[in-house]
Formats: sequence, C-alpha cells, structure tokens
Amino acid sequence: MIPYPFEYRRAKSLQDAQAILANNPDAKLLAGGQTLIPTMKMRLANPSELVDISKLAELSFIRADGDALTIGAATTHGAVAASAEVRRMIPSLAHLAAHIGDPAVRAAGTLGGSLANNDPAADYPAAVLALNATIKTTKREIASDDFFTGMFSTALEDGEIVTEVAFAKPLRSGYQKFANPASRYPMAGVFVAQTKGGVRVAVTGAGPGVFRVTEMEAALAKNFAPDAVASIKVDPADLNSDIHATAEYRAHLVTVMAKRAVEHAVAHDGH
Repeated sequence: MIPYPFEYRRAKSLQDAQAILANNPDAKLLAGGQTLIPTMKMRLANPSELVDISKLAELSFIRADGDALTIGAATTHGAVAASAEVRRMIPSLAHLAAHIGDPAVRAAGTLGGSLANNDPAADYPAAVLALNATIKTTKREIASDDFFTGMFSTALEDGEIVTEVAFAKPLRSGYQKFANPASRYPMAGVFVAQTKGGVRVAVTGAGPGVFRVTEMEAALAKNFAPDAVASIKVDPADLNSDIHATAEYRAHLVTVMAKRAVEHAVAHDGH
C-alpha cells in the first residue's frame, strides 16, 4: 500500500501545540497513537500533520490532594496502573488501566487520547463516566455526562486539547470486563461507583458508545449488592452485534459484568 504524505512535528509545549492546531485545522494530535495510527493505516483518517504531545511533562502527571485525584492527559495506562496514589484512592481505576490491551499498549496509550478518541470499546470512558469525573481542556471544564456525544465523537471543539482529568475519591467502586481474547478490548465492560452524590453505573464495549444504566443505579442505591442488579437487563436493540457477539449476548454480559463489578467493589470496599 502506497503511504500518503504527512508532516510529523513534536510540540515543544502545550502552547506550541495549540498554535500548530490553530494554523492547520487538518492537523491531528498524537499522544499514544493507539487509535489514531490504526485509523490512518485503514485510511479512515488522513491528517496532513501529526503533532506529537506525548513527551510534554506538563501533561504527564498524577497528583493527589485530599480526596481529589488529578491525572494529566498524556499519562500512560501503565503509569496509572503502577501509581501508588491511584491504587490508594481509586484502586478500581488502577485495575482498569492494568488490563488495557497488552504491555506495549499500556506503555504508549494515554488517558487523554482514550477520551478524546472515544472509541466505543475503550475502557477509560466507563471509569470517567461512572466516577463523574471532570475533563479539563485548554478552553474549559467539561462534566463527564456532557463529554461523550456518540461513536468516536465528543464535546471537544476544533483545536481544543484535553489537559487533565479530575476525579473525586469514591466511597467504593469496581470494574469488570469480558475482553475479546485477541484485542483485549471489552466486549462489555461495566464500571460501578458509589460516590457521595449517589451510585453511577457506566457500560463500555457493548454499544456504539459509553452509556449509563439508570435502572441499575437506582437498584444499587437501595442495596449495594450483586443481587440488586442480577435481574436487570439492558435492551439489546441499542447494542452492537458483530462477528464476536450478538447484541443479545452483549446484553447478557452487561448484567454479568455489573454483578462482578459490584462484587469487586464490595470485596475491596474501596481499598
């Protein structure tokens, strides 16, 4: 296959990256490249310029302050998984990061890249939505409920860059997924979080995008136990059906993974 030409530029700073994007609306940011590069290989994206922000120290950090945990957008999955601060405050988030792809993917892929691309089979969107996190950008702060707008689409505007994600420590939380044995992408992944503001349940991998299951949230608010969600089913009409699994099977997996996520949260009790 004949490659198409593009310019590679490594941004010197966040401000430099913003300037490049402002001058070339066709440019794309490159962090871990775990979604962008395969997309380019399949000719589904053809940017004239790649702007590498993976080495910007100002975007790669993990900071804990009281009950607040802030993670920089260029922080890799591996760094999140290995972080003592993440394991102390939100162990389920470290667990999630530790089971993304394989070691090579975890060494390159980033939190911000995962969110900005909003791949329907990405793990992080479920955590961000269930934990009611706030996505901070070069322009504003966006609530997780407003950030994910559809398959591969978000509330991000042209030239807007995710800089960090702010989490509040939950009372307890858990994440479980049924992974495709080849890609390790979740065919259905469920993140459950009991927070001071209530219970939130987010599903990834099963549908065209991450979504909440309000019926499960209401049941768990009354009784935070696996049995509370055992009889709750999601509508398969809204789920994916492909060579890996039917929509009906994915609907079954959502219930099973939700039970396991609650079991994980209860067993660890947030620790």
